Amino acid sequence: MSNKYKNKPHKEMTNLQSNQTKSMEPLTCASLPHSLSAFVDAFVDFSVGGLFLPPSASSATSPSLPPSRLPPASRLVAIGDLHGDFHKTIQSLSLAGLVDPASLRWIGGSSVAVQVGDVLDRGGDELRILYLIRRLQAEAERSGGRLMMLNGNHETMNVARNFRYITPAGLEEFKNWAKWYRAGLAMKQLCPDLPRPKDPFKGVPKSFPGVKPEYWDGFHARIAALQPAGPITTRFLSGNHTILIVGDSVFVHGGLLRKHVEYGLDRINRDVRSWMAVNEPKLPMFVFDRDAVVWLRAFSDGFNCDCTQLQEVLSLIPGARRMVMGHTIQTEGINAVCGDQAVRVDVGLSKGCGDGVPEVLEITGGGKEVRILTASWNRVYEGRKQAWERKENVEGLAWLVRESSRVKGVETKA
Repeated sequence: MSNKYKNKPHKEMTNLQSNQTKSMEPLTCASLPHSLSAFVDAFVDFSVGGLFLPPSASSATSPSLPPSRLPPASRLVAIGDLHGDFHKTIQSLSLAGLVDPASLRWIGGSSVAVQVGDVLDRGGDELRILYLIRRLQAEAERSGGRLMMLNGNHETMNVARNFRYITPAGLEEFKNWAKWYRAGLAMKQLCPDLPRPKDPFKGVPKSFPGVKPEYWDGFHARIAALQPAGPITTRFLSGNHTILIVGDSVFVHGGLLRKHVEYGLDRINRDVRSWMAVNEPKLPMFVFDRDAVVWLRAFSDGFNCDCTQLQEVLSLIPGARRMVMGHTIQTEGINAVCGDQAVRVDVGLSKGCGDGVPEVLEITGGGKEVRILTASWNRVYEGRKQAWERKENVEGLAWLVRESSRVKGVETKA
């Protein structure tokens, strides 16, 4: 016996032996359920998105919805519609000085950035962008900054199973997600001490008449992932705002009317979150109407806007100076009308949506200094944009239906 325990009381020696015996017991699911579950989630994340999300960003559900109004930022950036184009997303974030294009890490410091929605549809990197944004949000927060993503009409359409603008590449990405997500479910089910995970694929249709059979698995996966309370919806979409105010700038995907403000901007945000996160059966107000906040084009289409109406809407929001919108492609690049009170930032940058030159909006000086940051190459793309806009049948499902079918979308009720 070593000198260390030579004079120890018998009781203390007994306790030591007991602890040694416990330390030799094999680990079981019951002794590390959180660690096992976290490992499985990280495994699935890396397999799908190529990223290890930090623990604070890898929870199964979205965090509580932040306030709809944030204080002024020393530097505020607005980024338009991304539509599944990862390469152009990186170019935009790099152009804004927010991300190092080599490491894909946040370098924006205390900058506050708002992406105005429509990450989904028209491209094949939708999940990849969502994963990147989630990781950058955590990095920005640690640096004293913020990266906010709004829900646009394409996010709400997908949650409602309206897939008019998906692409074959987008279906393949969700099909790959389903493969790894199912693998994760199977791994968790091997441990009887873990709560049995919910199977989002249960009850989802497996066949889709009118759609080519080779795309059925992709549709099945996309519905499972993006249905109300689905794993991708709750993780990446339901925690986003539909309307956000930062300082004197109002951000919304489509636009706001008087009736929206009178109903309540916070209330609209809560309604959308409840529907997306917990499958609230009542559809949210002012999201699916023709003049919904994610569909309205009254202030973003053309240069002859009803400026009097816009001024009235802004006057109802204390301290609001401008409305920043996406949704409508601006072939001439980011621009503003109505005395710079209506700022339009959707430049159609995605390859599936015009292949435009990336541009971002920067607001500094307490909201007084506004400038457009533009990529360095010239605007030879403008002719291609105009030609693209003249094309007919640009809906994504035009690629997917049988040649003899007239089906243009899968629009089943949630």
